[in-house]
Amino acid sequence: MSKVAVTGAGGFIGAYLTRQLLAEGHEVTAIDNYLRGRASRLDDVEGPLRRVDCDVRDRDALVEAFRGHDAVFHLAAINGTENFYTRPALVLDVGVRGAIAVCEACIDAGVQDLVVASSAEVYQTPAIVPTPETIDMIIPNSLNPRYSYGGSKLISELIAFNYCRDKLAKVQVFRPHNIYGPDMGWKHVIPQLIDKVRDACDRGDRGITLQGSGTETRAFCYVDDAVSGILRMWQAGDTMNVYHIGSMEEVAIRDLAQRVAGALGADITLLDGPAAEGGTPRRCPDIAKMRALGYLPQVDLDEGVRRTAEWYCANLRPEDVNELL
Repeated sequence: MSKVAVTGAGGFIGAYLTRQLLAEGHEVTAIDNYLRGRASRLDDVEGPLRRVDCDVRDRDALVEAFRGHDAVFHLAAINGTENFYTRPALVLDVGVRGAIAVCEACIDAGVQDLVVASSAEVYQTPAIVPTPETIDMIIPNSLNPRYSYGGSKLISELIAFNYCRDKLAKVQVFRPHNIYGPDMGWKHVIPQLIDKVRDACDRGDRGITLQGSGTETRAFCYVDDAVSGILRMWQAGDTMNVYHIGSMEEVAIRDLAQRVAGALGADITLLDGPAAEGGTPRRCPDIAKMRALGYLPQVDLDEGVRRTAEWYCANLRPEDVNELL
């Protein structure tokens, strides 16, 4: 068993990853300043957990936090599509300066393994779908703030591989594709659809306004499967490599909305709405590299949506949650 650190441990994927690492017997240092994540996500965890409250851009604090650790999982970021448009400078600052600080701290602290979370956003509109890890990464328009996130992740990959290639035993990047599940926050498509369906039911009408026409497709991956893939990659994958974490169960957003409504027992009417500038019409990863490592998602979309909707119905609505971002 190893001693590992997780940056962004109070975030959605970070908290699930932290829990699973503890369940597998690792000692975990959870690093977050809770600007985006929530400390309460780790309140009831069991096992050897140490919390460090610091900004991921604080190199000196990270060096102290990383000393004696075997591996670092770097997940800290400002995510959520709404934030890409409204806070692009913060998205870039945390993404780029955080990556540099983490890499330098790993080197100075003697960490052996670094696993970095990237994003499917590095492709923007992929030329091949399902998309392999080898296609070009593209930022099509530097004037569009949406690309602050994808741009920061692309740069983070360059930083990880080029700062650490000769300094660490293993350097890996995973590109997650539409990870979802209970307690993922409210600024993502599935929780937003859940809230829209509940609002329609409360109003007594059936109208749900989509972003655009809803013909855009995505391949959603349940969070337990995503965490299983991240750990499989770390344990069995190669250094200086990129791996897709996701599912190949592609679905149109219109169909997804109907599945959400079905999970809530609602009958809805879908209405077209304004499309966000810079959206991607189709996204689905090719996960052949991960399958070669023995990875195979276990939770299908209907079951995952059911579990997620059940959690959101039992918990607070967005206006009752203090989400800073």
